[in-house]
Amino acid sequence: MGRLQDKVAIVTGAGTGIGRASMQMFAREGAKVVGCSRTQSNLDETLASVKRDGGTGIVVAADLSTPEGAQKLVDATLEAYGRIDVLVNAAGVGYSWNKKQPGSMGAVTETTPELWRQVMAIDLDSVFYMCRLVIPHMKEVGGGSIINISSVLGVMGHPDAHAYTAAKGAMVNLSRSLCAAYALDGIRANCICPGFIDTPMIESHISMFDDEAIADRFCPMHRTGTPDEIAYACLYLASDESTYTNGSIMLVDGGSSARL
Repeated sequence: MGRLQDKVAIVTGAGTGIGRASMQMFAREGAKVVGCSRTQSNLDETLASVKRDGGTGIVVAADLSTPEGAQKLVDATLEAYGRIDVLVNAAGVGYSWNKKQPGSMGAVTETTPELWRQVMAIDLDSVFYMCRLVIPHMKEVGGGSIINISSVLGVMGHPDAHAYTAAKGAMVNLSRSLCAAYALDGIRANCICPGFIDTPMIESHISMFDDEAIADRFCPMHRTGTPDEIAYACLYLASDESTYTNGSIMLVDGGSSARL
């Protein structure tokens, strides 16, 4: 306990999945947490669980695919807590988005320009908007930690979801570039690449792990990961235990990338 004592952490995508698990875990470790997603009801559930565990935080419903949404989140954080020490960029869409926007998870020849731009705006532009606003405030307090949640599909090819894989691949190299640009300001930027994690984002694909042969094909451990298993990686990168970890690309994928 107390690994993030007195730090202020923004966690995007906090309504469900990895973002929710990270916000909950950060609060248990002493951080003041600010969670954001587009859906207020999901955020309210996350905040209620944080407060039940004795944590401190607020939530902000905003569309981070727009500059205005990112500004709303940063302004609310500074008004509430006066500083920003940690930023977890976990907001994004994946295979579940295909239900709402059919065709968004296709190959390039099956993806319209409109759907391509939509996925890129949610998954990549949001990271740009948040980083450009947060970094100046981190400089003011002598540093901070930026944790970008990419994907195992950001470091390897895939036959579909090309807008998603392109956005996640760009996030990997953006993290390296942030390290190169801001390391001397005390700002660390790292990237986590989860494998198949049991979240609503891949709910439509989880059942494939019920088949032993398919599970073996996709992961040597024959199972999906949990949101907490990714949140623990975020916790390490947010804490002072990782002060020499900068520009790293951390695969937390049960060994999927090692064999595929």
